[in-house]
Amino acid sequence: MMKIWKPLLVLICLTWFIFGVFTFSKIGYQYVGKSYFQSGNFQNELDNFQAELGPLVLNLPTAEELKSKITVSENEIEEHRNYYGSLGTQIDNIKSQYEEKIQEAADNNANELKTKLENERDAKIKDITKNFEDDEYVRKKIAAQKGALIDKYIKAVKDEAKDFTKNYNYLSYELTNVETGETYRYGDITDSNVYKITYVHPPLRTGSISNNSSHLLYGSDVYIESDVLNETSEYTGTITISKRAAQSAAIMDGYDQFKRNQYMFFVIWLTSLIAAFFAWKGRKELLPTIGSLKEKESLAKLRIDIQIVLLFITGCIYWFSSHIAFEAIEYTYQYNYVRFLIDFVFKVLILIIIGVAFFVQVIWLYDRVNTVKKLSENVQESYLWGIGESMTDLFLNRSIALHSIVLVAAAFFGGGSLVASMMSGGFPVLVFGICTIVGIPAMIVFLSKMGYLNRIMKDTKDMAEGRLNRDVKVKGKSPLAAHAENLNHLREGVRTSMHEQAKSERLKTELITNVSHDLRTPLTSIITYTDLLKNPDITEEERKQYIHILDKKSDRLKVLIEDLFEVSKMASGNIELHRSRVDVTQLVQQAVGEHEEDLSKARLDLRMSMSNDPIYAYVDGQKWWRLIDNLIVNVLKYALEGTRVYVTLKRTTNGDAEFTVKNVAKYEISENADELFERFKRADASRHTEGSGLGLAIAQSIVDLHGARMSIDVDGDLFKVIVRIPAV
Repeated sequence: MMKIWKPLLVLICLTWFIFGVFTFSKIGYQYVGKSYFQSGNFQNELDNFQAELGPLVLNLPTAEELKSKITVSENEIEEHRNYYGSLGTQIDNIKSQYEEKIQEAADNNANELKTKLENERDAKIKDITKNFEDDEYVRKKIAAQKGALIDKYIKAVKDEAKDFTKNYNYLSYELTNVETGETYRYGDITDSNVYKITYVHPPLRTGSISNNSSHLLYGSDVYIESDVLNETSEYTGTITISKRAAQSAAIMDGYDQFKRNQYMFFVIWLTSLIAAFFAWKGRKELLPTIGSLKEKESLAKLRIDIQIVLLFITGCIYWFSSHIAFEAIEYTYQYNYVRFLIDFVFKVLILIIIGVAFFVQVIWLYDRVNTVKKLSENVQESYLWGIGESMTDLFLNRSIALHSIVLVAAAFFGGGSLVASMMSGGFPVLVFGICTIVGIPAMIVFLSKMGYLNRIMKDTKDMAEGRLNRDVKVKGKSPLAAHAENLNHLREGVRTSMHEQAKSERLKTELITNVSHDLRTPLTSIITYTDLLKNPDITEEERKQYIHILDKKSDRLKVLIEDLFEVSKMASGNIELHRSRVDVTQLVQQAVGEHEEDLSKARLDLRMSMSNDPIYAYVDGQKWWRLIDNLIVNVLKYALEGTRVYVTLKRTTNGDAEFTVKNVAKYEISENADELFERFKRADASRHTEGSGLGLAIAQSIVDLHGARMSIDVDGDLFKVIVRIPAV
């Protein structure tokens, strides 16, 4: 139990320390080394007082002073004169306004009303006409309008000044106008005070127009010059708050709240430092405990990008909870201290729970990525990495990528246009046309492609289940059609592979049978004649005969085993070649020459055809001599007596040295000629000859080691072996 609680307490201390840092960074500058009268709230109150003191008390102008500064410009006269159009236009408008009313009064025999309306009309026409004839007449009208605005403004300011004096009655001041020397006093600045500010350098600068009532002047259609409205004055002197006034003033509520907040924040900051000490001291307990979370199967399966998202969400909730806990101190104070403390403690508990969850995730994430290897493994297992690989795979075939992007864009554009038009409350013909022309064809193409893809997937499944007798249908020249064609090639490859596998199994069986037969025959003879030698009654002549047979069969067995080892070494590549520049012509002459007597005894007529010029190639001379020797020995064993044997060596047009041996076969070659290269495979199916069945297999291995080519051609009983190697 202690193993769980100890890291938990460390995390709680860490959470509280971070909350202390958060509150200090946010509000510390307002409370550390500051009094209430240096706080932002009080300074705002003081600024408002200073801003309104000038216009409402110190610099309050009279209506006569403002009116004496009124001016009317020529532009104002022209603007007033033409405000409703030209003279003719305005007269026509006036006449049209009264014409219907006068006619209605005449129809009703209301002569007095008719006369009154005609007089009003004529007076307005006269006034408009005079506007266009006399500038001074217009100037007086504009000045009168401005004067009326000023009277209205002065009345509003006097009402506002009463409220100002009432709201700021706790402030005393004694201020002297720097320019006029006039002094203004309110209250007694000599009383014992809790706040005092003196203006000398710089002096207090105040305006002459009230902010709250100035809209009466600035908001009018009549223009009053800014120099009339924006005059300022400078004052020196003192502003104070007496202790007696402060005790009864509402502003002291702010003072009490400031001191309470100051004490609470100091306690939070002090305890957060203590918590930081304990968190640092117990830091070593965290990583092993939280690292053990990985042992839980459900958490171990959580991928790193999901964990980062959860960490981000938890972090946002933690930041939001910190703000709520902070505001519980700073803004939501109520006079009920019990309710305040319960609310604050509840929000702090929520903060601690969220904070512990956040730091558990941070430490767990660190444990997962604290090495480059861990980071790489976790990133490659993430969902985003998988999505990125899938998106990258999309561009393995650019055609598919382009088709996919076009189809998605078309569907999105068509559907988006339709939804947007319906949400806007309309169904424009143009949008319907776009959906019809773009969206519907895109949908048809997409469904067609998906149908073809389903067909390919079904045929692929049939292929996987072994049904290889039907091609995948190829439609058009799309990437899906290309894929279908590749599947057909794969099907052919599988069929060929299965055929080759069956052939390989057959040849393997034949190899085992042939090896067993060829090794057992001489071995059986050796065992038989060894038993005969054990008989003491045999004659000396019989003994010599038996020993001769044993010697012959032993040599036969030795040749078989040595050839088998040699072909196995060559097939595995476990043999070293000693290449040199060799005259292949001379090598063929020597190898064939050694068997001329044997060929004559076998009643075979040798016919050689070779170039007079030497043909050179880089080969292992010993191995290449063995190749030629094996081919000639193969002729001696399997060529029909009394026939010709053709040996040819020439340089081909592409620069190869081509060695050819042709003979008429003694036995019918009914099998695939290429299988004669297999080990222990003979043209003599009854195996009456003395060959090991490895001659051509060894020859093929020598050719493969040199990177050359060898082929067999059978035409009836005509047997031909062709060997080609690049000539120098």
